[in-house]
Amino acid sequence: MNDDRGSGSLLAVSIVAAMLALVSLLLPLSIVLSAKQRAAAVADVAALAAADVAVGALPGVPCDSASSAAKANGALLGDCRVDGAIVTVAVGITILGFDVRARATAGPPGSGVD
Repeated sequence: MNDDRGSGSLLAVSIVAAMLALVSLLLPLSIVLSAKQRAAAVADVAALAAADVAVGALPGVPCDSASSAAKANGALLGDCRVDGAIVTVAVGITILGFDVRARATAGPPGSGVD
């Protein structure tokens, strides 16, 4: 006589284990992708802050302003280049051991910056 008692429990445990494995793989990926979006937003903010200084709307040094804006948003300024009134910055965020970087450019209207 073949006894199938307990096979449903084994199937349920297997399904739960598979779901936990899937979540453990997808959770870090979603966190890093979210950090990439945050890094892009911080790069935009830092570039706009530096561009405001570069065009004379605010006093100071453009790259110092970009560094302050990046630091206030939890990122580090990696690169800052000023070409007249156009500023290009690169920022980085470290999350889960990954270094996530983003770059942004800002300048006055009509300067050809997208």
